[in-house]
Amino acid sequence: MDSRNPEPERSEPGESGKARVDRELIELLQELRVSTTGIQVLFAFLLILPFQQRFSEVGPLGYRLFFVALLSGALASVCFIAPAAQHRLLFRTSLKETMLRRANRIGLVGLIFLMVSMASAIALVVDVVIDDLAAVIFSGAVALVAIWLWFLQPIIDLHRLRTARGRRPSR
Repeated sequence: MDSRNPEPERSEPGESGKARVDRELIELLQELRVSTTGIQVLFAFLLILPFQQRFSEVGPLGYRLFFVALLSGALASVCFIAPAAQHRLLFRTSLKETMLRRANRIGLVGLIFLMVSMASAIALVVDVVIDDLAAVIFSGAVALVAIWLWFLQPIIDLHRLRTARGRRPSR
């Protein structure tokens, strides 16, 4: 039970509190692995981009978009790798539940940086291939879809669950 959340955590039948935390940490680390792979591919692309011949044709907007995509990609990578690094340092301590909650928050921040990096990279490519207006439209569409699927839908689900229960849902 969390002091900020008066409801007990949901456990599987016959699952102890320690087993629940272990399971939730394994689930979270698996989810972060998926995100980490995606951002590493994007980040690798961004790292080699300046060394390509046509990169010199990118205008001032393109250079700014590149910088935003690169920086947010690096920050997303840091966020997605942090829980595994902290797990290594805190392995076999009594801090596993703290680590789980922190990893969840860091993972959410990483998703925001990933969304910014993806939208900026899309804007950079579309700006070079088509024009500024198309870059804004397509990168905005990517960002809006990510915001809807990654954040708003789950938040709406939590709100509906809270309304159905008449109280705050467990985390």
